Amino acid sequence: MYTLYYAPGAASFVVHWLLIDLGLPHELIKLDTAAKEHKSPEYLALNPAGVIPTLLIDGKPMCEAAAMAVLLADAKPEAGLIPPLNSAKRGEFYQWMFHLANTLQPPFRLWWYPAEAAGEEHAEAGKATAETKIHAVFANLDAHLAQSGPYLLGGSVSAADFMLVMLMRWSRNMPKTALDYPHLAKLAGLMKARPSWKLLYDSEGLTEWA
Repeated sequence: MYTLYYAPGAASFVVHWLLIDLGLPHELIKLDTAAKEHKSPEYLALNPAGVIPTLLIDGKPMCEAAAMAVLLADAKPEAGLIPPLNSAKRGEFYQWMFHLANTLQPPFRLWWYPAEAAGEEHAEAGKATAETKIHAVFANLDAHLAQSGPYLLGGSVSAADFMLVMLMRWSRNMPKTALDYPHLAKLAGLMKARPSWKLLYDSEGLTEWA
């Protein structure tokens, strides 16, 4: 049994989406970030970093959204969201998941909270630097999809596409968004057409970027 600690639109988004798409039985525990419930002693006992999400698997906590996405895809391999073990595509899948988690996700935090790294006096410059990094990754991803798409692994969807679309959604309030890249926009359209997308939005009460 899976229990997901989540906040609407946070990094838990991809985990919740996959739980729905894969039809895996789960429970949800919503965290009020404004009330800093993710910093409470009870939550910190599960996730010492105090970040969202945490996934309980038979009561045992797991952190890191990208790792959860891989685990869930592996839990139901017949759904086809992860390539077979020991295949060349499996290595490519791992490459994209690590790339998204290590190269694209971190600058988003710097964009939201630039003073954390740059200090208040350099916050605007820090935000601009983060945005430049994000768009450099988006440009490379768009070029890859142009050549080898429509999905990251070519003709078949994988959990990596779910992860990418979540991160694309995070750009929605930037002057230039992920949807300004034609092949990323095509991917987003394909993923949003999945029935699980509407179910996810309805469950989390989301409306932006629908």
